Amino acid sequence: MKKYFILFAGLLSLSPVCAQETDNKGSVVDEVIWVVGDEPILKSEVEYNRMMSAMEGMHWSGDPDCSIPEQLAVQKLFLHQAAIDSIDVKESEVASNIERRIEEWIEQIGSREKLEEYKKQSLSQIRESMHDEYRNQMLIHRMKEHLVKDITVTPAEVRRYFRNIPQDSIPFVPTEVEVQIITLTPRITAEEINRVKDELRDYTDRVNRGETSFQTLARLYSEDPGSRRLGGELPFMGRAELDPAFAAAAFNLTDPKKLSKVVESEFGMHVIQLVEKRGDKIKVRHILRKPEVSDSAITASLARLDTIADNIRTNTIPDVLKGFYVGDFSFEDAATIVSDDKDTRANKGLMAKKSQYGQTLSARFQLQDLPPEIARVVDTLQVGQISNAFTMINKQDKTVCAIVKLKNRVEGHKATITEDFQVMKDVVLNKRQEQMLHDWVVQKIKSTYVRLNDDYKNCQFEYEGWIR
Repeated sequence: MKKYFILFAGLLSLSPVCAQETDNKGSVVDEVIWVVGDEPILKSEVEYNRMMSAMEGMHWSGDPDCSIPEQLAVQKLFLHQAAIDSIDVKESEVASNIERRIEEWIEQIGSREKLEEYKKQSLSQIRESMHDEYRNQMLIHRMKEHLVKDITVTPAEVRRYFRNIPQDSIPFVPTEVEVQIITLTPRITAEEINRVKDELRDYTDRVNRGETSFQTLARLYSEDPGSRRLGGELPFMGRAELDPAFAAAAFNLTDPKKLSKVVESEFGMHVIQLVEKRGDKIKVRHILRKPEVSDSAITASLARLDTIADNIRTNTIPDVLKGFYVGDFSFEDAATIVSDDKDTRANKGLMAKKSQYGQTLSARFQLQDLPPEIARVVDTLQVGQISNAFTMINKQDKTVCAIVKLKNRVEGHKATITEDFQVMKDVVLNKRQEQMLHDWVVQKIKSTYVRLNDDYKNCQFEYEGWIR
């Protein structure tokens, strides 16, 4: 049986930090090597990150034995500040990122079964093991964005910066593409919708009869991987953070013992249980079920999109528009009339990168920044060419059918102030943001309790102030 002995130097005037885990033979298995605030960093954490870095081909600029614990300490500073500033991320965002990563692994390794065999875990266990790490990564990213959100640069500053740097330091702009898209969501049958509603109503009846708890049913049946492991529980959220239909039902709840009626959102169908209201924030549990799309519905949507693509290629007005539409029939027309992608329909199908605040940044994408299904198709197209119909998973984790048109391709080149001002502006802005974050970390170290093992006091750290 393992025994744990933890003594923090911040509580007792002992040196060095002497927290150790021992096995039943008295051998040291783990130890606390740093303390940042009230957060310990274990030697096992450093070893794990070293192993993962090696697996992913990462290289550290300095000694990994120094760089890795320092980066872990910096992460804890950002996480601590995120808690102070009430920075949060949606469970749906965490789940979406985890699913995207799992799909990448499955594509690399060949199948879900092979991934489970390689990881020696079921998919649900893999998701659960990834949750906290991915949530923390997103919180750190969100905290950094919050800290630098007010930093700006002027055109004069951009021109001055690039006027003074050597030619071999001017950035290379990778190949970028502009893509238009039309999507159709396959129709779900009324029978399937009713089947899912009946399931959710049955869950409600079982809870009301006292046969089982809401949390148990959520863990067993919910299709929201982020909240399922927590018995369906979501963190405190405001109305704006939730799907409008979900928010309306959730905020109407007043009694934790009474469940909502079946609610349909863009993610699927839910029943909701109130946990607590706190001002304009609410904490609820939910069970998510997603109606399944039939193969025949997907086939029908693909066929319809292929017909639309042929109409555009041959400049033929579709039968359903004859008498209502006059003139050439273009991809832009079809996107405006047919597409159910609300993010691109009003922009004639043109995809665009947006900031976290919804501002349009650019219509140019590197292939790696596009959804993988779109990137694979676009990579095979010539400028002006329209793809055949294909399926993809959208941001709501739903299967949709799509066709895309490659509107433009800009080959990789050295940036110029006239053609690539935004790229150059981003370089200057990023440098200023990096300097601001570096200075913030240095100041945060000064105001935070830090204690590290003597073995690390000869390290050459990136940030000053760790050693006191």
